Amino acid sequence: MRLLPVARFFAVLLFAEVGLSPAFAQSAGAAAPVVADLPAVVVSGVQPGPGLWKVSKGEHVLWVLGTLSPLPRGMQWRSHELEQVIGQSQQVLLAPSVKFKADVGFFGKLFLLPSAYSARKNDDGATLQQLLPPPVYARWQVLKQEYIGADRGIERWRPIFAAQELYRKAIKANGLSRTGGVQAGIDALAKRYGVKEVPTSYQVVIENPRAAIKAFKRSAPRDVTCFIRTLDSIEQDMPAMKARANAWATGDLPALRALPDSARRDACVAALADAGFAHTLGLDDVPAKQQAVWLAAARTALAGNAQTLAILPIDELLKTDGYLAALQAEGYQVEAPE
Repeated sequence: MRLLPVARFFAVLLFAEVGLSPAFAQSAGAAAPVVADLPAVVVSGVQPGPGLWKVSKGEHVLWVLGTLSPLPRGMQWRSHELEQVIGQSQQVLLAPSVKFKADVGFFGKLFLLPSAYSARKNDDGATLQQLLPPPVYARWQVLKQEYIGADRGIERWRPIFAAQELYRKAIKANGLSRTGGVQAGIDALAKRYGVKEVPTSYQVVIENPRAAIKAFKRSAPRDVTCFIRTLDSIEQDMPAMKARANAWATGDLPALRALPDSARRDACVAALADAGFAHTLGLDDVPAKQQAVWLAAARTALAGNAQTLAILPIDELLKTDGYLAALQAEGYQVEAPE
């Protein structure tokens, strides 16, 4: 079995931002939060990031770093606390993710490539103007001109992919980065101290990649919901995204708790997860399956290691019913950073 990027591109493109969020989307008609009077400039320079959560049972400890996306592009992340933890740990548990596998060889990948990229386009050459309600398309035109420019080809992309490209360009233009170099920093520290990184991936096996791509093209995810949420996010949530990025970089947990997150990611993930092809591939109820995989890995680490570092989206750590709440309900002691 080999990882197959071309067969998984249509799902990983959306799932891979910070891992799949366990919450599903709100309805498309719900109002997006508007946050006013927030800092318009993102921080730069060396920043410590947030403190670590502590999960323990007896003398065994699991330290948890909460990650966020997007983060300040000009930030240089350096956490002395994290370096000390990794240096004394036996393992690093990576963030939850979805991995797709398919049994194809090199030539199989070459033959699948055209089909994979054609799945990005609308059926029968339809344009965004033909698919979107006029008010939505008018909003798209304004934002496209600002962040993408005169790209005529994108007008024939499916809304869910056009939305993702617009979002990628918008966060870059606003001084933000999808990862902030956090995972790269963790990888470097783990390598320096010889600590093994352990995936916590929910794996989906694609037995027939070509059929999977065809199923995706036929089943039309709820593209417009994702598209509208993305426009909302760029038009209304950018100040809050910048403020959340600043709060993460400076370790300001009260601000992270107070600032609302955008519903964009959940809407786009739900657009894929609720589509007919998703059930065929085992993509239904992915959040619960991801959580089960991560919790199993955490229990194993807590039982076998004196100390472990784990990575989770910070929203999961701030929730009262998130991953750590599940461990706490099982009898593990959970402590938030001071």
